[in-house]
Amino acid sequence: MRRIDEAIINFAIFEDGVEYLGMADATLPELTSLTQEINGAGIGGNIETVVIGHLAAMSMTLTFRTVTEAAIRLAEPRIHKIDLRSAQQAQNPRTGALEVNDMKYIVHLRPKKFAPGKLAPASTADASGEFAVSYYSLWKNGIKRIEVDPINFVYFMNGKDYLKEVRRALGK
Repeated sequence: MRRIDEAIINFAIFEDGVEYLGMADATLPELTSLTQEINGAGIGGNIETVVIGHLAAMSMTLTFRTVTEAAIRLAEPRIHKIDLRSAQQAQNPRTGALEVNDMKYIVHLRPKKFAPGKLAPASTADASGEFAVSYYSLWKNGIKRIEVDPINFVYFMNGKDYLKEVRRALGK
């Protein structure tokens, strides 16, 4: 049945089962495929092909309202295993009833930049961290929809592991 996706009700961020408080927002990693330009005999020009399961480096940003203990802890130069849990509101167009869908994003990240933000009276500091992401997965209502694990050669999308045959061919 069709649903009208309306909004993110709220979200929380956890590391090792501990909730971070005071989070303002998160910019999730983009999945950008690596491409290769193809040209040569038999092709009328150049075309671009996507190389299966190979992605550009992923990154994400976390922005806090102020310089919090969590923001400082996330600046520690180590891998942080984070999960972001979101409640999303959708509407059933036939009944008008509102539904809540749970989304969970799991990321393994390492800090690239810590920006303590700005100081101004009666304002937020907007302290932020930029992070290199080495693992990413997305779960909707408890079902894994995306898993990207370049180190372990996994590119899972919507029920299919697109690198399974590549791992087999490489003897992995």
